[in-house]
Amino acid sequence: MSRGRPRAFDREAALKSAMHVFWERGYEGTSITELTEAMGINSPSLYAAFGGKEALFREAVTLYGTTAGSRTERALVDQPTARASIEAMLRDNIHEYRADDHPSGCMVILSATNYTAASKPVHDHLADLRRDVANEIRKRVARGVDDGELPPETDAAALGTFYTVVLNGLSILARDGASFGELSGVVDVAMANWPPERKKD
Repeated sequence: MSRGRPRAFDREAALKSAMHVFWERGYEGTSITELTEAMGINSPSLYAAFGGKEALFREAVTLYGTTAGSRTERALVDQPTARASIEAMLRDNIHEYRADDHPSGCMVILSATNYTAASKPVHDHLADLRRDVANEIRKRVARGVDDGELPPETDAAALGTFYTVVLNGLSILARDGASFGELSGVVDVAMANWPPERKKD
């Protein structure tokens, strides 16, 4: 009697499981054994389906960016003003950072802070993604200046960088166990430092 073809694994589910492992343990802290156990496949299947650990990580980061990691982009695009965009970005992300169905904090911020020479391309990839986010935040603030929402003398680059630092810090606080209330308090203080609206002539 023929044994038939092996049962195909759910690639999407396996990738999501890998994303959670990388998110929780970081790139360097994650072994192939931990990945295969979480994904429910063996090592040859992992390499055949994803090409290896680094390729799998990059694909997991892409998945993160379209799921849990998409809140920043949505806030910057969907909100009508710069202030509303920045506040929504911070508040939406702290909900995500403290959600119960996945690791805490931001995967892009936390998963490759330490690296070896071999894993430097992974670190550089995440650094590029973080710089892209920082640039989008600065651009949204600059648009607020151009639209007359903020005074013309506002240093949009510095203000955008300030809120980028707040966003990154919230991720670290969440990973260290800060409560949602504590994170919300940080956002309250950060938004209290938003420049006053430009006075109408």
